[in-house]
Amino acid sequence: MITNNLFSKLPKDLSSEVFETLAQGSNVRIERIVSEGQCTADNQWYDQDDHEWVILLQGSADIRFADNPPTNSALTHLSPGDYINIPAHTKHRVESTDSDSITIWLAIHYQ
Repeated sequence: MITNNLFSKLPKDLSSEVFETLAQGSNVRIERIVSEGQCTADNQWYDQDDHEWVILLQGSADIRFADNPPTNSALTHLSPGDYINIPAHTKHRVESTDSDSITIWLAIHYQ
């Protein structure tokens, strides 16, 4: 059995977000996401077939959901330890991640 650490072996090139699958099965995928100032492209929304439970481990992020008006109060802010469950086909986007430090997420995609 090999032991790993979510905070080790971080990617050196963070010019774009890095998605790393840590484990997966027929109905679940667990991934580490590493960001540094990235956000979802303008006018793009995630609309996933699976549910996504995500926890922010380090850094910060703001998420917007398509059914919320485009005001700052409509943003869901995540700090370390905050988690959210996003049901399948809930359109959402990452408005921002911390540009001064690395943001680390743990995401579980499930049916």
